[in-house]
Amino acid sequence: MPLPFLTADRTFEAAEDDIALPFDDRARWRRPYRPGPWRVGVAALWLLLASYVLFAAVIIALTGTPAEGGAVFGIALLVIAASLRLLRMGVWVSARGVRQVGFFVTRSVPWDRVTAVRTVQQPVRWLGLPRTVQGQALTLVRGDRQDALPMLSTHGADFLGRPAAFERAADAVEAWAHEHGRG
Repeated sequence: MPLPFLTADRTFEAAEDDIALPFDDRARWRRPYRPGPWRVGVAALWLLLASYVLFAAVIIALTGTPAEGGAVFGIALLVIAASLRLLRMGVWVSARGVRQVGFFVTRSVPWDRVTAVRTVQQPVRWLGLPRTVQGQALTLVRGDRQDALPMLSTHGADFLGRPAAFERAADAVEAWAHEHGRG
C-alpha cells in the first residue's frame, strides 16, 4: 500500500531547464520535500512499540477480560495515530496557500496574505526542543503580522545534517510563493 505522505511527489534534483513546480494538480496540498531520517526513525520506533502493545492487547484479551484488552488496544491505536501524525508534520503547499502542520496545531495562510518567503540566518530550535543553535530558517512574512513565522530550519527533524535537502525544500517553497505573486 503506497503511503503518499512519506515521499515527496517528485525529486527536485532535475535539470536546470526543467520547470520548478512539476505538479499536475496544483490545488492539492503537497509536501515539496521528503521527511527526514530523524522524523521517520522516531515514527518507526513508535510503530514498533505499537506492535508490541498490540501483541500485549491480544494476550490480555485472551487471558484476562476483554475490557482490559480493549484498553490496551486503545493505547496501541493512540501510539499509531501519534506516529502517523508525526510523519505528516511539515510544510505543505498548494495553489491556495502554505500550510504548516504541527503535532497539535495546523496553520494555513492563503497566498494573498503572504508578503514574502525568505531564507534567513537566525537562532533555530534543535529538533524542536527548547535549545537553540545558529542555523538557517525559511520564514514566512505575513501582511497582517509584524513578525516572521519560521516554517523550516536546518536543525529540524527533516533537515538535521542535510543542508542540501533544506536548500531544495526552501527553493521549492519559495518557487510556489513566487508563482503565486509573493516572492
